[in-house]
Amino acid sequence: MSSPEPDDPLPQSVQLAWGLSDTGTRGPRRGLTLEQVLDAAIEVAGAEGLEALSMSRVAKQLGFTTMSLYRYVSNKDQLVELAWDRAIGSPPELPVGGDWRERLEAWAMAEYRSLRAHKWLTQYPIRTAPYYPNNLLWLDAGLGALSATPLDEPAKVQVVMMISLYAIGRARFSWELGTDVADDPSDTPAMLRRILDPEKYPSVLAAVEGGAFDPDGSDADDEAVWHEQDFRFGLERLLDGIDVLIRRAEDGS
Repeated sequence: MSSPEPDDPLPQSVQLAWGLSDTGTRGPRRGLTLEQVLDAAIEVAGAEGLEALSMSRVAKQLGFTTMSLYRYVSNKDQLVELAWDRAIGSPPELPVGGDWRERLEAWAMAEYRSLRAHKWLTQYPIRTAPYYPNNLLWLDAGLGALSATPLDEPAKVQVVMMISLYAIGRARFSWELGTDVADDPSDTPAMLRRILDPEKYPSVLAAVEGGAFDPDGSDADDEAVWHEQDFRFGLERLLDGIDVLIRRAEDGS
C-alpha cells in the first residue's frame, strides 16, 4: 500500500485525534471541548453498552442538543473511534532492565486489564490500522519490548499484533462466557455428558472425564481472577513460541 502524498488530506478523525484540525464544522459554537464529548461517550458506553452509544444519547448526557455535537465530531463512527482511543489510555511503564519476555508479558497483561475495564471496547469491530495516539503508543511500547531481540521489524510487528489480538479475543470471551448456556461453569461437565454421543465425540468426552471442564477452585465471587489465570496460561504458551522464534533468529536459521 502506498503512503499518502503530502497534499492528500488525512481522514478527519485522524486529524482530530492528533489536534491537526479544528473540531467539526457544523452546529453552533457551545461551551464544550472534544475531550468532554469523548468522556461523556465513554460514560454512556460503560454504563449502557456500545449499542446505546449515539450522538443523541451523548448529547443528552452532556445536556446539549444533538446538533451541537456536530461541532466536535461528524458522526457516530468518528465518535466511537475517538472515544475508544481515549478509553484505552496510555500503555504502562515496562520493567526497566527486564528481558523481552518480562517486558512483553507486562505489556500484554496491561492491555488485557485495560480491555477488561471497559467491556464495550471489545465489542467495537477493528476497521482500521491503529492511527490514533494512544493506540500507537501501545504499539510503540510493544515493539520497544522486543527492541533488544534479533527479530526484524516486520516480525516484531507480527508478534505484537498477535499478542494484542489474543488479548482482545480473551477479554471479549471473558465478558461473553456463560451468557447463552449456563451461568454456573460447574454445570458444563454434566451437560456435556448428557448431550454428547461417545462414538461421535470421544475426544471431547475424554476431556470431560479428564477434568478439563471442571471448576478450577478459584473464588467464584472473583470472576476476573480466574479469567486472568486463563489469560496468563495462553499468554505463556504464546511467549514460549516467540522464544523459539527469537532463538532461531539468534542462530541465523
